[in-house]
Amino acid sequence: MERNEQPHEEAEETLDQINKKTGRNMPQAIATGAALVILIVACLLLSVDLFVLLVVVFMILALWELRVDFATVGLHLPVFMLWLCSSFTLIATYYSPYHLITMSLSIIVSIILVAIAASVKISVGNRLSLAVAGKLSNTDASARLESSFNHEGGEQHHSRLSHVAVSVLTVLYIPLLASCVIISLTFNGHPIAHAIMLVFLPALSDTGGLFAGAWLGKHKLSPRISPKKSVEGLVGSMLFAMAGAFAVFACTYDASKWATRWWVPIVAGILIGAVGTFGDLCASMLKRDIGIKDMGHLLKGHGGVMDRVDSILMSAPFTCALLWITGL
Repeated sequence: MERNEQPHEEAEETLDQINKKTGRNMPQAIATGAALVILIVACLLLSVDLFVLLVVVFMILALWELRVDFATVGLHLPVFMLWLCSSFTLIATYYSPYHLITMSLSIIVSIILVAIAASVKISVGNRLSLAVAGKLSNTDASARLESSFNHEGGEQHHSRLSHVAVSVLTVLYIPLLASCVIISLTFNGHPIAHAIMLVFLPALSDTGGLFAGAWLGKHKLSPRISPKKSVEGLVGSMLFAMAGAFAVFACTYDASKWATRWWVPIVAGILIGAVGTFGDLCASMLKRDIGIKDMGHLLKGHGGVMDRVDSILMSAPFTCALLWITGL
């Protein structure tokens, strides 16, 4: 009986060590990741329009998470106006024959409307208060102490300009960057390959960074912002993204494309690995500044939706531009 229990205990200890080193519950993270992959692939295979709708849904959830996160430090986001403007921007960008012009005009109008709504500061119901209370109850006290919003005066009161600035930043961060994912579906006749490049390669890069950092990570990349990230993890992110890019290219393009553009997967892997890691660090810096551990708790093992899509959003314009410039 003791012999049977010993391997089980050793396996649990090994798993605990991996969880501590990665900062995640790995079994939950793997299960959630697999479910997301199945959902996204199913939407792409059924209809690209369904994938666009899925992007809109994830964006709506991400905006709600950000609203709660900023509300914990007294900053107001006009979430209903953000939902309306952001959904219109993504859908109009995809269905309009003038994709780039429509996206640009929609973002400009969104900034104006969201800025006006943020200056008015209207709240309906108590759902936000309950969400903030739940968020604070699940937040580590030490994280709140390190927040730049930690003052002895208690509740913070910000100027209207602060609310407007945060709201405009949100427009530039979520709907603008998400529009780059939508734009990639509209050129050169390879929407599924482009969607996989923009969505799955950053996720694959994150996975490579996670495993390389867990097994080989010794040199901290930015210990103050994100203690879990390492130089070895960054290299792993680039290599995994590069391997994924080669796989997508091999399944999508013919020999004539490969003859002149063999270098594109290499550049894509380096870009996605570097920019995706930078996106993770930006999100970590924001969380540290606010004084929270995760953006949300919707995805088991991953935190919130924003914790999952930050690298996707940050790398989207670079990958989209690379595919467009190279005619792929």
